[in-house]
Amino acid sequence: MRKSGFYIVFIASLLSACSLLLDTGEPIAKVGARVLTVEELSKNVPDYLDATDSALWADDYIKKWVQRELLLLKAEENLKGNEKDVSQELQEYRNSLIVFRYKNELIRQKMDTIVKNSDIQKYYSEHHESFILNRNIVKAIYIKVPVAVSSPENLKDLCSSNDPEKQARLNEFCLSYAKAYDRFNDQWIAADLVLKYTPATIPDLELFLKRNRFIESSDMDFYYLVCIRDYRLTGQGAPVEYVQNDIKNLILSKQKLDFLKQIEKDIYKEGIDNNKVKLYKTKNNRL
Repeated sequence: MRKSGFYIVFIASLLSACSLLLDTGEPIAKVGARVLTVEELSKNVPDYLDATDSALWADDYIKKWVQRELLLLKAEENLKGNEKDVSQELQEYRNSLIVFRYKNELIRQKMDTIVKNSDIQKYYSEHHESFILNRNIVKAIYIKVPVAVSSPENLKDLCSSNDPEKQARLNEFCLSYAKAYDRFNDQWIAADLVLKYTPATIPDLELFLKRNRFIESSDMDFYYLVCIRDYRLTGQGAPVEYVQNDIKNLILSKQKLDFLKQIEKDIYKEGIDNNKVKLYKTKNNRL
C-alpha cells in the first residue's frame, strides 16, 4: 500500500511538471524499444479530473500501456514475418475510411434530410403493426401544490376540462401557487415517468388507468395530482405522435441508403463515360 501511495504521488508530481514543461520527453515506462513519455501521458489525461483523480487515472493508464506493449512484444517475437505483414489490411482500412468520409460529406452537402408529416403518416399507416407499445403511456397534467392552498376538487375540474377559460384559470392558479406544474408539452409520455414525481404507489398501473382519470397522493407538505387526459396500454398500437421521431429516422435511413446507391451508380457511369476504366479480356470472360 505504501509503495502504491508513493507511486500515485510520483505520478501526480510528473503530471504537475508536465503542465509546466509541455515538450518534455521524460520517460515514465519502457517496454522493449517503446517508451511512454510524460508528454504522451499528459496528452491523454482528461482535463476535468483533479490532481488526485488524475494521478489515479494515470496510474491505470500506465499499467494498461505496459500490458498492451508486452502483448505486442510477445506477438512480434512469436509471429512469422508474413503473419506480421499488415500492409494490405492497413491499405484496405485506409481506403474504407476515405470512402466513408467522402460519402458522409456528400450526405451532408447534397442529401435532402427534410421528412414531411405526410411521409411520416404514410409510413405509419403502412407499418402500424410494427409500432406496438412496450410500456403504458399517457397524456397528463402534473401538479404539486402546497397542502395549505390545495383545492383538489377544483383542480380536478379545471385540469380535466377542455374549456379554454378553465385551462387559463388552471394555468393562473398553478403559476401562482404550485411548486411544480407540467403539461409535458401535451405530448405522450411514459406513465411511470410521471408517477416518479409523486409518492403514489400503484401495483397494477394498467388496471388503474382503465378505471381512473386522476392519480392523487400527498405527504406532510404537498398535494400531488396527475390528471390523465388520455392513455394507451402496453401491447396496444403506439400513437403516431409517440413514434414520429422513430419513423423519421427510419425514413431518413432508407433515403440515405437510396442516396448512396445512386451516388455509386453515378460515379460508375461517370468513370466509364470518361474512360477512367479499362476492362481486359481474359480466358474466363468475354469483356
